[in-house]
Parts: sequence; structure tokens; C-alpha cells
Amino acid sequence: MYSYILSISAVAAPEATVQETSGEVTAMSELGLIGLAVMGQNFALNVAEKGFPISVYNRSYEKTEACVTRAKKEGLEANLKGFPDLKEFVASLKKPRRVMILVKAGAPVDATISSLMPLLEPGDIIIDGGNEWYENTEARAAKVAEKGLGYLGMGVSGGEEGARNGPSLMPGGTKEGYDAIEKIVTKVAAQVDDGPCVTYVGPGGAGNFVKMVHNGIEYGDMQLISEAYDVLKTVGGLTNDELVEAFNEWNKSELDSFLIEITALILAKKDEDGQPLANKILDKTGMKGTGKWTVQQAAELSVPAPTIEAALDGRFLSGLKDQRVAAAKTFSDLGLKQPTKHEGIDKAALVKEVKQALYASKICSYAQGLNIIKAKSAEKNWGIDMGALSRIWKGGCIIRAVFLTDIYEAYKRNPALENLLVDPEFAKKLVSSEGAWRSVVIKAIANGVAVPGFSASLGYFDTYRRETVPANLVQAQRDFFGSHTYERIDKPGSFHTVWDPRNSADSITTSSYNA
Repeated sequence: MYSYILSISAVAAPEATVQETSGEVTAMSELGLIGLAVMGQNFALNVAEKGFPISVYNRSYEKTEACVTRAKKEGLEANLKGFPDLKEFVASLKKPRRVMILVKAGAPVDATISSLMPLLEPGDIIIDGGNEWYENTEARAAKVAEKGLGYLGMGVSGGEEGARNGPSLMPGGTKEGYDAIEKIVTKVAAQVDDGPCVTYVGPGGAGNFVKMVHNGIEYGDMQLISEAYDVLKTVGGLTNDELVEAFNEWNKSELDSFLIEITALILAKKDEDGQPLANKILDKTGMKGTGKWTVQQAAELSVPAPTIEAALDGRFLSGLKDQRVAAAKTFSDLGLKQPTKHEGIDKAALVKEVKQALYASKICSYAQGLNIIKAKSAEKNWGIDMGALSRIWKGGCIIRAVFLTDIYEAYKRNPALENLLVDPEFAKKLVSSEGAWRSVVIKAIANGVAVPGFSASLGYFDTYRRETVPANLVQAQRDFFGSHTYERIDKPGSFHTVWDPRNSADSITTSSYNA
């Protein structure tokens, strides 16, 4: 079973400092937190448990009361105080005041900042812990900077469990702002063998951007795992118990990860009637937008991300449930039945092949996500340390996996690595998995089972390793209908050709421009 070290024991409280007062409220808290839904409550309790006094506030006081009640039940009431009034909440914070916001992204964040700004002073810091679009973070940072306030956009990954016991944290913004919260976040974050799962990501919206792409990689991971499940179940005819056994075994291998672990637990869960609960869940996937943003940014940066795109398309297609049901009937009536078990399949052999296909596809998915971050970092001059990201994702977050240690080592070997695929160790693993990878895709396609993530990953690999691709024909087509010009492999310069001999006797010209 995949495990990671959680920093859950209480630590000694920070050294006492001179208390400041504002009216009847004593400034005693190291951190203030606004927004007490599930993530906010759990994060606040985590901070309190690590020995840091924290003040909490929610627009709806019922949630504040609920958080305070939980703190009392867990023996943390000495370090967690709730306030019904925003002014008193701010007054309870030590200077420089550090206020973390965990409310829904967009307008609620703007409204919260507007309420806070009249109460804060130069040197105070606002931390947005939501899944926010990075440009919004940069705009807000510029706005509050006019008043002398610092601003951080900090990605928080790990869901409810991570927030309570140790998330992966991705803070970006002013370095001074990070320095002011470093002693807190290094204790609150998940702890792994080589340190806390937090690092200063970079200036501006770097933290939010990295969290966004992290979620895009998460989309890819989940899609690939669902395809592995589908191939084993539909093509291989594995029973639910056999599926649980396969995923449990994979979780003892190089696929050891949180998502593989929970997949085994999900498949093992029985409904009240004793039947697998997963089989009763409607096949329509929800989303909150970060995967779409990741794909949009990949396009803006001209970075190929076919696996992540396939995962996003998979969610879109899943949403067409009524259309898919109708289409199934249309094609069934025409003789094209639903996919069924492949005759004569060797279940044990298929499990081994799918494991290799999943691992190889996973390498491609992570490579694409990391390349998006690398390209954006170069464009914005953020200076993001790619190896550091893979290290802080080793614990606390949804994509935590033993696999990330290998990525960390790859960037240690070569910090300027152009693509994870060409790291010597990963390249060997791709070559050793290639045959099984192709076999799985062929079997799936032959049986009418879509594997867009596996297929896109294999296509990415095959295209990236090709010395030549058919883009020469695409360039010729562009020049034919749009005079966009092309380059040649045998001489320098840009060229335009009149391809239809009926139009001109002078068919080739040299041009000084490129389109």
C-alpha cells in the first residue's frame, strides 16, 4: 500500500511574542483563515494541531461555530478561535497579519479582499488558497500592492484528508510573503522522506498555475486508470474480485500511488445488496475547470498535451449520457453490438500488459504537464524548479506516487531536461513497455473499447521519437491554398510554389518571409 509520512503530532507552539491589542481583542494568532467549508475547516484544524494559534471567520457564522466545536472535540480549542465579526477577526492577528482565504474562486475572492483591505495595514499578507486562474491572482496582487499589502496564490492539494493531515502546498507570489508564512506551511504540509511537501514556487501567479497543471495531470492519471479498468473488465472479462486483486498488486509495484490505492478500495466497496457499488454509479464525470484551463494553456504555449486533452474530452463525452444511450441503440439495430469479452483471452497476461501500458502512458502524461509548466515558467520568467515540484507532489496531493521519486531523480540528473521521455531511465522503461502498450491498444480497438488516453499517449511517444513526421505535406498544403511558404531540407530560405501547373509556368519562387 502506498504510504507517505504525515506530520500529525502537535509541535511546540512558536515562542511567545509581545501581545498586541485592539479594543477587547488580543492579537494572538499567527494566521487567520476565512472560508470554513470542508477544506477550510480541515486546514484550520491542521494549523491548530501543529501548535500555531489561528483565528477563523466565515460569512455564515454557523460554519464558524461548527469549526470551533470540532476544535473543542479534538482538544485544539486553545489554538483555534472563531469570530463573528470581520473587524475583530483581523484585530486578533499578530503583525504582520497573515490572512488565508479558502472560498470559491472568482467573485467571492474579490468580495472577501474588498472587505479585508480597509482593515489591513502595509506589510500584511493575503493568501488565496483556492483553485484560482493565475492571471486573477496577478491582478489582485497588483491591486493590494497599491496599499502595501503582500499577496500569495497558494495551491492546496490533497482534498479533505490532505487539508486535515498534511497537504501538498504550492505557494507563489512575493518571496517576502512566503518567508512570512514559511514556518507555518512547512509544519502544516505533508512530510515525506526528504522534507515537507511545500516550496516557494515563484513570483506572480506561479503557484496557482502549477496547481492548475497539477490538476490537469490528475485528469490524465484518472482517465488512464479508468481505461485500464475498462480494458480488464470489458475486454478481459475480469470479475470485480479479480479487478480488486489486480489493482492491489499494482499498488505494490512501480504504480504504487494514492489513485491506484483508492481504485482498489472503490472496487472492493459493496452496496447494501452485496453488489459492487462502483457498478451502480452513473457514468457522467463532473469537473471544476482546471483541466480545461490546462488544455487551453497548452494550446496557448504550443505545448502538446494529448493525454490530458483526451482526459478532458473523455469527461465531455461522458456528459452526453442520453446521446450515448440513443447511439448505442442506433448502432445495435444496425448490427454493431456493445463491446464484449475477447474470446480466448489470457487474463493474467492481459493484467501484466495493461500494467505496462498504464505505466508508459503515465510517463507521457506527466511529461506533458511538466512541459506546460516549464514553458510558462520560461515565458513569465518565473524560474520554477521542476525537480522541486516533483518532490513536493510526493506526499499530500492526489497525484502522490512512488513514481514521483523517479521524476525527482531525473531532474536531479539533468535540471534542463527537455522532456521526461528522453531521461535515460525513463527511456529504458518506455522501450521495455512498448510491446505490451501496443498490444493493449490493439486489443481494445479490436473489441470496440475506446482507450483515448492510452492511444494519445502512444501517439505522443511515437511522434516524439520520430526523426521525420508528415508535417512536410501539411506545409505544402498550407502553401498551396494560402501561400504560407515552406522551408527545404536541402537549401536555406523560405519558398513558395505555384503547385497547380495550370496557373503559372514559374512554379517555384524564393521568399524572404515566413508565415
